[in-house]
Amino acid sequence: MTMNLPPKVDYKQLNSLALAYMGDAIYDVFIRGCLLENGKTRPNKLHLEATRYVSAKAQAAALKVLIDTDFLSKEELEIARRGRNAKSGTVPKNTDVQTYRHSTALEALIGWLYLANKQERLEELIEKTIEVINQERGGAI
Repeated sequence: MTMNLPPKVDYKQLNSLALAYMGDAIYDVFIRGCLLENGKTRPNKLHLEATRYVSAKAQAAALKVLIDTDFLSKEELEIARRGRNAKSGTVPKNTDVQTYRHSTALEALIGWLYLANKQERLEELIEKTIEVINQERGGAI
């Protein structure tokens, strides 16, 4: 699934939480689009399937595999590290702080790739993330 061009934003000047904010939205839209493309149309089923991919636990686990398998470049690792270390000031509701920070790291990386208009790499990253989650958690897309 392809995304539209990003807004004209100086992404290099954005803090990690702003990148994660954008990355969360982009990832969510991508996952929803994939579910619809695969014929999932019942609202409750869509929500349950999407949760497998967008939960903090799934994102954190996927990031660990991406790092452990050397999927990320040095620059991408640095963006993820900055995202992980960002202090959000909020307490996660359904997970521990470490898991929340790792999911924020993945979202920051997705946001950075999107705003940098690195479409091909963004799609590779999200597709690999989906693949990892399917293997680890039994997904459907």
